[in-house]
Amino acid sequence: MPNLKKHAVFSFWGQNENILKFSTLVSKGVLVLVCSFFLTASSNAYPIFAQQNYANPREANGRIVCANCHLAEKPIEIEVPQAVLPDTVFEAVVKIPYDKQIKQVLANGKKGDLNVGAVLILPDGFEIAPPDRIPEEMKAKVGKLYFQPYSAEKKTIFVVGPVPGKKYSEMVFPILSPDPAKTKSISYLKYPIYVGGNRGRGQVYPDGSKSNNTIFTASAAGKITAIEPAGKKGGYTLTIETANGESISEKLPPGPELVVNIGDIVGVDQALTTNPNVGGFGQGETEVVLQNPLRIQGLLVFFLFVLLAQVFLVLKKKQFEKVQLAEMNF
Repeated sequence: MPNLKKHAVFSFWGQNENILKFSTLVSKGVLVLVCSFFLTASSNAYPIFAQQNYANPREANGRIVCANCHLAEKPIEIEVPQAVLPDTVFEAVVKIPYDKQIKQVLANGKKGDLNVGAVLILPDGFEIAPPDRIPEEMKAKVGKLYFQPYSAEKKTIFVVGPVPGKKYSEMVFPILSPDPAKTKSISYLKYPIYVGGNRGRGQVYPDGSKSNNTIFTASAAGKITAIEPAGKKGGYTLTIETANGESISEKLPPGPELVVNIGDIVGVDQALTTNPNVGGFGQGETEVVLQNPLRIQGLLVFFLFVLLAQVFLVLKKKQFEKVQLAEMNF
């Protein structure tokens, strides 16, 4: 009986090749649509907004443009060696601290874990180290982070994210220092490094519209006469009747919670919802010295001469004491 069933199945598909081809085409079409959807969704994520709207992420006043969308100010830390030798790989550790227990409002209004992202602005000549130059121990610290150049023109600026905050609240950037012997425009000097880091979603989109991760206020003063659900996706449509009898509708997305009720009197810019934002953005800077190896060698030679001088001084003192002791006995 099992052999008969198997034969019947193969017979069916053998007689219906058109059905098989059609189903294959449909499957490919669905796959293309799904891929297109996810690619489009990812293109709207941090830090694409900044890359598309700002040629340089650091403004003339020193502020990093991510602060235009992530309005809350939060701390950030960066750790680099005090000095590095030319053509060597060193770590830049970026720390984005936050409470891992808190949840943020997602685009659909539900609660979820926070993502983090960072932008690292390196001096000219410094770059992310190629994989074959990164030590295995450092690779383990870096993990699966992908460092993307900010643009074709800004090759010393690198962005990361969004990535899960619980795993990457501390990021390690493997940086390759330049060699002045190979690049004449580089000198043995002190160089600044700038960093920005955000946790959570932004409150404002580049076009000026609000996300659902911010507080919503009344656009007019009056009395709230109706609060209705906006639809299956969530949110509310709130009606305000002004003093001159005009009705104004306020559309509130899913996520923020209402703090007003029907019959309440509200003023212009008065809060209608809570502020669901639990994240924010911070920036910092540090310095690293590109050290000349000849200076280190010269310093070691100097220390060696000092050590020898101290030793000879002690020996000479011992010799002098022996001479004095011999003269006293004589």
